[in-house]
Amino acid sequence: MPVADYETYCKMLDRAREKKFAYPAINVTSLTTANAVLRGLAECRSDGIIQVSTGGGGFASGLSVKDMALGAISIAEHVQRAAERYGIYVALHTDHCQADKLATFVLPLIEETEKRRAAGMPNLFNSHMFDGSALPLEENLDIAVPLLERCHKNEIILEIEVGVVGGEEDGVSGEGDAEKLYSTPEDLLEAAGRMNEVKGARYLVAATFGNVHGVYKPGHVKLKPSILKDGQQALVQAYGEEGKFYFVFHGGSGSSLDEIREALDCGVVKMNIDTDTQYAFTRPIADHMLKNYDGVIKVDGEVGDKKKYDPRVYLKIAEEAMCERIKRAVEDLRGMGTTLAEA
Repeated sequence: MPVADYETYCKMLDRAREKKFAYPAINVTSLTTANAVLRGLAECRSDGIIQVSTGGGGFASGLSVKDMALGAISIAEHVQRAAERYGIYVALHTDHCQADKLATFVLPLIEETEKRRAAGMPNLFNSHMFDGSALPLEENLDIAVPLLERCHKNEIILEIEVGVVGGEEDGVSGEGDAEKLYSTPEDLLEAAGRMNEVKGARYLVAATFGNVHGVYKPGHVKLKPSILKDGQQALVQAYGEEGKFYFVFHGGSGSSLDEIREALDCGVVKMNIDTDTQYAFTRPIADHMLKNYDGVIKVDGEVGDKKKYDPRVYLKIAEEAMCERIKRAVEDLRGMGTTLAEA
């Protein structure tokens, strides 16, 4: 199927909230990792989201270029072509762009989509995240609202963050007051009041309920999904059932299955996955290198074994392992067999 258009993406999100499942949103940094996502989703008959961060885009553009927008465009253009070969829908998203990087990441990507639309082509990306969590909420929303207006004109969904996800991911650190690790109903109501000024626009909200970026042993991260439930109740009281947010779950590594499922019941429709798939990709490469040391390294004047050090050999097993981790994520998020392609 092609990359989802705006109408299809909206249907995906609506269906997830109605059926209480969520889409895995997998960070990718290369064609190989993007292919792993497509394969994993397709084997689960699940739609999903492929996303690129500022760091991922910079890496994908090449070490001598380090142009985060260029790298993101390159990955997106590959996915636009490759997705046609898979029987599921994917959406393309950008992750964690802070205010100081908007001009060099999200805005150039919106401009690229505007050029494509003017030429009668589909959008390059379906959604973008503005991470204003380091700012006071008023300043965060002062930037988010006009950005939402521009996104809405181009049939792009905007994701914002209310509160601060702790830990660090891809160079983005969530530190500061512990209170900011928990979004309040008042915070969410303020965000709704401001974002709803843009009539008809679609947006996602990464609320914080104790979630932390990084990797932790089970039980280390203490989530409070009840915070999402309380927020939804406040939104319903103010705006009716249609006022409920479409929540995004950041920093899910180390969360128990019960906590994940409780968050889904509270309106989470998208869960970001990066740390776990990074490890899944790297682990078999390490295993390959250790088991084939004298093949990948030219030891004592020998020539090694080309069949062992050919990057395609270990990248293939890395792609397969990442694919398997994605399949587990789909199952955890209740997404098995939910593709709109068969609805």
